[in-house]
Amino acid sequence: MINHKRHKRLLKLLDEREHASVQQLMEWLSASAATVRRDISWLAAKNQLTRTRGGAQRLEQKKKSYTLSSETFQNNAQQNTAAKRAIARYATSMCNNGETIIINGGTTTFMMAEFLVEKQLKILTNSFLMAERLLVTSDNEIILPGGKVYREQNVILSPFENDVAQHHYAAKMFMGVYGLSILGLMEADPLLIQAEKRLIGQAEELVVLVDSSKFQRKAGLVLCGLNRVSTVITDTGASDSAVQLLEHYGVRVITVEPEAVDPRVVEASALSSHDYAAVLEAGAYHRHAGLVS
Repeated sequence: MINHKRHKRLLKLLDEREHASVQQLMEWLSASAATVRRDISWLAAKNQLTRTRGGAQRLEQKKKSYTLSSETFQNNAQQNTAAKRAIARYATSMCNNGETIIINGGTTTFMMAEFLVEKQLKILTNSFLMAERLLVTSDNEIILPGGKVYREQNVILSPFENDVAQHHYAAKMFMGVYGLSILGLMEADPLLIQAEKRLIGQAEELVVLVDSSKFQRKAGLVLCGLNRVSTVITDTGASDSAVQLLEHYGVRVITVEPEAVDPRVVEASALSSHDYAAVLEAGAYHRHAGLVS
């Protein structure tokens, strides 16, 4: 076997088995012990494997890095879904037909899409998944800002000041955040801060959607102070001290009971828009007791 083909085969074997002895590699590659040891030395020098006593193992693969350091949409979608759905339902009840609203990207705000189906609104959102979903399932007018798509976080962000958002005024902005504290709304990414500050500046009323776990989270960046927040919608798991702190700063606090969640609601975040529309049409979300809106 030619050297480069044998090297490729050896690495593939280590990918499948993580580690192997010289004797195992001799059998799998039909090569001598001397040849296998030379291959291991050569690949180790190229930082493609690690030599071990009597064999070799593949180097740990580096995790794929993303421009944004925030957690992925899919990961967040699995957390606190019962609370998030109840929060999203209440937030949608605050929307009046004919209004222009802004909704930022996030898993709690995304859950508003199900309840916005019957509304007649003009919606500016930087969540491309929400935009796609509402275009298929509703008659709402959807506006997207320009910028780069961050697939893992399900947002569209632009580093430039000259953005379509500056031309739209909204009665309300609904947003989720990384964390919430006495300092205000907290985020983990500078690019998110920059984009969301522009959106906040276009809304008269800022409504923050946070499940109770967000009161425990800390981040290094402050998006805005509590004095800019009109309303916080959270769940009944929020502590009395957290609620009292917000009210002390003039923030209206609404607490809602977490509600039962059909597993298909969580799984819907991975569906294409057409599959999602089919699920809605079939009434899958409303077959469970207590899920009828």
